[in-house]
Amino acid sequence: MKRSWRNLLMLLAVFALAAAACGDSSESNDASEGGDDSGGEAMIGDGVNVGLTFDIGGRGDQSFNDSAAEGIDRAESDFGISFTEAEPNEDGSNRAELLQLQADQSDLVVAVGFLFAEDVRAAAGDNADTNFAVIDDAMLDFDNGAVPWADNIAGLTFAEEQGSFLVGAAAALKSETGTIGFIGGVGGFGLIEKFEAGYTAGAQAVNPDIVVIPQYITQAPDFDGFFAADRAREIALTMYGQDADIIYHAAGGSGAGLFEAAKEQSESSGSKVWAIGVDSDQFNTVSEDVQEFILTSMLKRVDVAVVEVTDAHLNGNFEAGNTVYDLSVDGVGYSTSGGFVDDIVPQLEEFKEQIIAGDIVVPTEP
Repeated sequence: MKRSWRNLLMLLAVFALAAAACGDSSESNDASEGGDDSGGEAMIGDGVNVGLTFDIGGRGDQSFNDSAAEGIDRAESDFGISFTEAEPNEDGSNRAELLQLQADQSDLVVAVGFLFAEDVRAAAGDNADTNFAVIDDAMLDFDNGAVPWADNIAGLTFAEEQGSFLVGAAAALKSETGTIGFIGGVGGFGLIEKFEAGYTAGAQAVNPDIVVIPQYITQAPDFDGFFAADRAREIALTMYGQDADIIYHAAGGSGAGLFEAAKEQSESSGSKVWAIGVDSDQFNTVSEDVQEFILTSMLKRVDVAVVEVTDAHLNGNFEAGNTVYDLSVDGVGYSTSGGFVDDIVPQLEEFKEQIIAGDIVVPTEP
């Protein structure tokens, strides 16, 4: 009898512990689903899905797409949205299909790259209740007075030439040979030329006699130049052999080849050369063995654009037409990771102020 009573007490204790555990689990789930830990209040983005459609290369490209990914991750954390990701196949032929799939399950669709522009126009017409935003295209009908293509399409563009001016100035201030290089991923369609134009103008503002060696990996409509790291490495090694000691790339995933070349050239020659990254702070995205060769990066704040267009959509402030991210709103800039440009920050900030004030007008064509 005593043994049976003792067993009953033990059984009751087990039940009590199980009930407490279930209670803890329920509270934890309520907190995670409700959006905050203070009272289970819903966040503004609860129930809203954003369809982020990457350009070729997707999350993990250490550059353009990764900046967009950082933005959607932040939007999820800040607003409580859910999101879905998609990436085109290697030739980009399924962009239209991906946009429709995203529209089927999303309140806002963000397309990362100007190559989506035409397909977004079509998708927006077929999905009037879904808002669309395109990175790197103004999404304006310039033939009819630069009006928005539709009320549910926004363009998010950047003053890449302004940020490139600052890293060009940094290159000229740091160069010991008086020769620097520029590698563009794909030329012939106007966008990457803005990077080159700004970079050259910034370098010449410091040293009018500086030599700038530009080269593009491919020309449009061949966009493989954004995914050709081996070719970028070969071009960079040739430029370093022509006395360039700093090279800036605007070549997407191909930039990895530039970083490898900077390391290879420095170690083989015994004289350090530099690379300049683009879009993201590439000092923080590359492997540790090449970090010390990245002088700075031109920051193109695609992450900020993704967060802001999501915020506007959630608050009913979505606006069709183009939003430009320039130096005045820190939409572009330069990184200081690694501390390699710390000594020239005052000069770079002075150039930045002059550009914002309109005292320096940065060209958009080389």
